[in-house]
Amino acid sequence: MCKECGCGLTGDVAISDGMYHAVKQTGGQAMGPRLMGAGLSPEHGHGVRTLDIGRSLLENNDRLAERNRVLFKSKHLLVLNIVSSPGSGKTTLIAKSALALAESLRLGVIVGDLATDNDAARLRQAGIPVLQITTGTVCHLDASMIARAAEQMDLDALDVLVLENVGNLVCPADFDLGESCRVVLLSVTEGEDKPLKYPPIFHSADVVLVTKSDLADAVEFNRDQALANLGRISHHARVFELSAKTGEGMPAWLNHLRQASLAVRSE
Repeated sequence: MCKECGCGLTGDVAISDGMYHAVKQTGGQAMGPRLMGAGLSPEHGHGVRTLDIGRSLLENNDRLAERNRVLFKSKHLLVLNIVSSPGSGKTTLIAKSALALAESLRLGVIVGDLATDNDAARLRQAGIPVLQITTGTVCHLDASMIARAAEQMDLDALDVLVLENVGNLVCPADFDLGESCRVVLLSVTEGEDKPLKYPPIFHSADVVLVTKSDLADAVEFNRDQALANLGRISHHARVFELSAKTGEGMPAWLNHLRQASLAVRSE
């Protein structure tokens, strides 16, 4: 459940390696918000306290995220939390990055989706180790899901762990997963004002990737305005412009990953 939309009231979270091995969590954090309808609202009598369940859940998530971070650091893993709207090119970017880095860095991926394992299957076909988290009604990954998925991965066989978050620019902003770096995608097809419409997620970014640059002219993307908007909201983030399809701009991004992984391994 997240404080923004109350997602996760029903349904299961399932983790699968694509070989029909799955772990399900029924209900998850679903009982939390129902307390508000059971006498904890201020309208229901005197002396009743209102519990900030959203804050409590986020505090618990932060504790679990820090536990994940300690584990990942002990493995000298660079961990990327990749966030974007649906259709911004996350899966293609991950696949092309993994293939280009295959001789120097070993990548593994945990994929989050509300339903289907289509993205995980695409990555698996490219020879990339993948675990799928099917979140059901939960519109974001959280630290608990990542912890359980990580138990099923051979982290010692990886240099980089990519967390492909559910396609959503709202709820993932609140949930630390224990990552080293949060990467937010802005596709040119979404328009240059996206950072202004979703400031929390873009402000939280360590890296912003402006993707599908090969389509910029076709959709009349205003590059200067987009970069100015990112400068306002994501002023501390590294910005890369690229097309995973054509390869334009990819070398700078790949070099950034090599340097970031080296820095983590040197810690």
